Amino acid sequence: MNISIYDISVWVLPLVLAITFHEAAHGFVAHRLGDNTASQLGRVSFNPLRHIDPFGTLILPAMLLFAHSPFLFGYAKPVPVNFRNLNNPRLDMVWVALAGPVTNILLALVAALALHALPWAPANSAQWIFDNLKNALLINAVLAVFNMMPIPPLDGGRVAVGLLPRPLALPLARLEPFGMLILIAFLILLPLAGSQFGLNLDVISAILRTLTGYVIQAVLILTGNA
Repeated sequence: MNISIYDISVWVLPLVLAITFHEAAHGFVAHRLGDNTASQLGRVSFNPLRHIDPFGTLILPAMLLFAHSPFLFGYAKPVPVNFRNLNNPRLDMVWVALAGPVTNILLALVAALALHALPWAPANSAQWIFDNLKNALLINAVLAVFNMMPIPPLDGGRVAVGLLPRPLALPLARLEPFGMLILIAFLILLPLAGSQFGLNLDVISAILRTLTGYVIQAVLILTGNA
């Protein structure tokens, strides 16, 4: 796969901004709801270096890209939150978890709205700006949908733990240490195993792609781009 400097220039900026705002939003909402852990550690910040995980943010997505994986994903350093410090730990955990995906949806809306300003962009940079905005829309939609999967430690898992009755929430919460392994199994290992037997077991990726498409379409309609 040939990846040019131009390709990197139109993917890195929207990716870094999406991850940075996502993680900073978790820390900001936690701070507002009573937990200063992230704030004290400098994680309520728009400095991307405070949020980037070398493997999860850079190496893993690159490996999946070069391996032609059916669905790309990665992760940043988790924002530390001491849920016991929150004003209402169980409910506030839901708001802290939702802050990241909601921020990504807002960024997707901003990118889509900015498309309307392209006619005023300098002619020699209009294509570069368009590609950055297009990728920002895609990346933020993917992050929002992916992170809402109901598997801890993803945001959707935290939301589920906060909303489900305790008999269901507790077993789900116990999966958190194994969450990334579960994701890798469903998104990479299972499809690879199925391909060896001529079976399409890439179900989760297909669902995520479909939901991401719906989100992008909704954003385009809301911003008058459809």
